[in-house]
Amino acid sequence: MTTSENQSPVAVPQPVVDSAREASRITVLTGAGMSAESGIATFRDAQSGLWKDFDPKDLASPEGWLADSDLVWGWYRWRAELVRRSEPNAGHVALAQWQARAHVDIATQNVDDLHERAGATVLAHVHGSLFEPYCSDCGTRAQFDGAADAPAEADQRVPPPECPLCGGLIRPGAVWFGESLPEAAWEAAEDAVRTADLVLVVGTSGVVYPFAGLPAIARSAGATVVEINPVETELSDMADHRWRTTAATGLPALVAQL
Repeated sequence: MTTSENQSPVAVPQPVVDSAREASRITVLTGAGMSAESGIATFRDAQSGLWKDFDPKDLASPEGWLADSDLVWGWYRWRAELVRRSEPNAGHVALAQWQARAHVDIATQNVDDLHERAGATVLAHVHGSLFEPYCSDCGTRAQFDGAADAPAEADQRVPPPECPLCGGLIRPGAVWFGESLPEAAWEAAEDAVRTADLVLVVGTSGVVYPFAGLPAIARSAGATVVEINPVETELSDMADHRWRTTAATGLPALVAQL
């Protein structure tokens, strides 16, 4: 687990502390940077090995699924096993602790389950989840059976299981290119930023829409927007306060101040 233990105390910007103390409803929007310190490779990390040997559309599109469902299912099972072997970092733990004593809604782009394993409740997995597969024909949710058929290699083909109700193929639960976001998850995320006093934008690059539009919705509804990211992003200009730190460093320091 990545933590900030045994390091010098982290200075939290006072406006961020004040906004967090004054807010009665907080929404946290998390992206790939939230899980990067747990060793979860981001989509854009060309050196990670996660996508570099594949055309993403072969693995993350309805067309790719129709062309080679065994390859797609095997790759996602391999990816889920990588996540299963990872641990929540200190940022995930801090959000769970904060949520236990305040109204904190979490909406995430991430398809991992690290928020949940840290003890938090996720309001919305806006881009789906690796751990919620469903039937590609009738949409029935399927039981995730852990590492039962996880391949050792990324390119190993694994036949998808069949739906017990209709016989269709069970597909990964992540949202693919060209697909609509889960309606209920998107509406929940949108409602959360509209009703929040404070919105934290943590570890997201701000280039994937419509998720990247949520901070603007929050600002228009009167919320204070704080960006927590070690680098400048497409969303930086939208934030009232920009804190150049990582999730696993900044969030535990902030929550410790509350």
